[in-house]
Amino acid sequence: MSEQRQVAESRHEEAALLPPVDVIEDANGITLYADLPGVPKDRLNIQVEAETLTIEGEIALAMPEGMEATHTEVGVPRYRRVFTLSKELDSGKVAAQFNQGVLKLRIPKAEHAQPRKISVQIE
Repeated sequence: MSEQRQVAESRHEEAALLPPVDVIEDANGITLYADLPGVPKDRLNIQVEAETLTIEGEIALAMPEGMEATHTEVGVPRYRRVFTLSKELDSGKVAAQFNQGVLKLRIPKAEHAQPRKISVQIE
């Protein structure tokens, strides 16, 4: 294989679609919703390393044998999105759910960042 073709193929392998994401914050943490249509659970990878959250998924669009696509809008078969997590979040307690192509991540705030009530004593 020519070097030029190898470079082009490696760029194509590195290319990824950015999945649309909604992030909702409340007093106890954040909930992240990512749309990953066409990604089966076994091709979904969620990784937290230090303060970095990475969501990756490969689209499983199989073309029937002997057929060829005449029009392709999703030319890149994978999603990838990387987030930097705030130090207020407890990355060790990430909870994930995946249903109908929608990933839901719940990341709670660390105890030191959660609101707390201060009791007042009367002297």
